[in-house]
Amino acid sequence: MPGRSGLEVLREIKKSNPRLPVLVLSMHPENQFAVRVLKRGASGYMTKESAPEELVGAIKKVIAGGRYVSTGLAEKLASYLAADTQKPPQELLSDREFQVLRLIASGKIVSEIAKELSLSVKTISTYRTRILEKMGMKNNAELMHYAMQHQLVE
Repeated sequence: MPGRSGLEVLREIKKSNPRLPVLVLSMHPENQFAVRVLKRGASGYMTKESAPEELVGAIKKVIAGGRYVSTGLAEKLASYLAADTQKPPQELLSDREFQVLRLIASGKIVSEIAKELSLSVKTISTYRTRILEKMGMKNNAELMHYAMQHQLVE
């Protein structure tokens, strides 16, 4: 979806029809977006690499009113509940801040990000400052290192 993130589209769908079940099929790995999407009201999350039979089963489950997550994601969610740990720093970020983090981590400069998101350079700089504060980091190099270490960028 050029120019729009899946999270933005999900927000619009849920705003106009809150009861509509939404199964998100994404090119992004589960560790990047699944929890964020489920928190925003999606009924399920799958990657495009999923087997066709799995997609059919997920659609049936969501249409029937259930929720769908892969076995791997279910294990990850269970480990979050079992472990008495804090949220990973990226979970503290808003959706837009997370999007900006990923773009910074991919090597884009503030002006490129501003153009891509149709926002001002000042707004992107403000997001960058908030990201650094929330994540307890000092510069883009630390953000890039963190994002690569936690597979937040491809």
